[in-house]
Amino acid sequence: MSYPRALIDASMGRFRRACACSLFGLAWLALPCAAQAAPEASGQAAPEASGPGRDKVLRVCQDPNNLPFSHRSQSGFENKIAALFAQELGWKLETTWFPQRIGFIRNTLRAKREQSDQFKCDLVTGVPTGFEMAATTHPYYHSSYALAYVKGRGKGLDGVRNLDDVLALVPDQRRKLRFGVFTASPLTDWLLQNDLMNQVDWYQIQSGDAEQYPGEIIERDLASGKIDLAFVWGPIAGYFARTTRSAPIVAVPLQSRPGMKLDFDIAMGVRHADKAFRQRIDNLISTNQGKINAILEEYGVPLLDQQGQQLRTSQRSDKP
Repeated sequence: MSYPRALIDASMGRFRRACACSLFGLAWLALPCAAQAAPEASGQAAPEASGPGRDKVLRVCQDPNNLPFSHRSQSGFENKIAALFAQELGWKLETTWFPQRIGFIRNTLRAKREQSDQFKCDLVTGVPTGFEMAATTHPYYHSSYALAYVKGRGKGLDGVRNLDDVLALVPDQRRKLRFGVFTASPLTDWLLQNDLMNQVDWYQIQSGDAEQYPGEIIERDLASGKIDLAFVWGPIAGYFARTTRSAPIVAVPLQSRPGMKLDFDIAMGVRHADKAFRQRIDNLISTNQGKINAILEEYGVPLLDQQGQQLRTSQRSDKP
């Protein structure tokens, strides 16, 4: 989901209106999965004569500055998974970089090279299932929103493990908290219902500065004390809880509740016409799911099953 800035697009508003629940910038995550064809018998099947892979190059479309998802240094988990796929295929890996904001799909997956019929790239490595601007693969992970705070800061947050724990704080403590929340977050209704909106510092989903990234809400503002509690997409929370050195960050995955969906499937995206290529990627996901999970766990991504329960406990970053 790629919120993940990795998933923001001009059509975000349409997705959000189509959802029954209140969602964050990844509003499209709540849409039904796109219809999927049966996987190929082998991930090594010959590519279509005129489709992706005909020259044995896996061309991916990624953001150059959006950790933990992707980065120009190839240090994001989407970079690692793309490299895994290229290795499995025996193909060369080639990346087209473009900030994942409005116009991302138009300038990557749908864009052709100058004076050529070849597309710039063929695979977007993080989209929600049901994403309208591309055909989606099988999901390769299921995650949720999370809350994050600094342990031991004296705000009464130590031991908080869910939204009800926040509400159970002593009223005087709760009224002093500053919440960091991205616009269009699915937590907005909860904040409104509990009279907490005047304590919110709002963050833009799509910054005009391509060098800014969503993780700054934790790495910079939460760590410095500008905000006390951040509500963010789980992969962002888990990663920056592990990598932020200036403060001990606690990240806690949240469970969905009636009227507030917080967990979503993330898949990959290809052009609608590239059906055989989508089947190839589906097969790569299926046969490499264990390796994919290991990569995601390394980055602190909360991995959930379809019932919203964590798959593995070793990856939790909310250790006491």
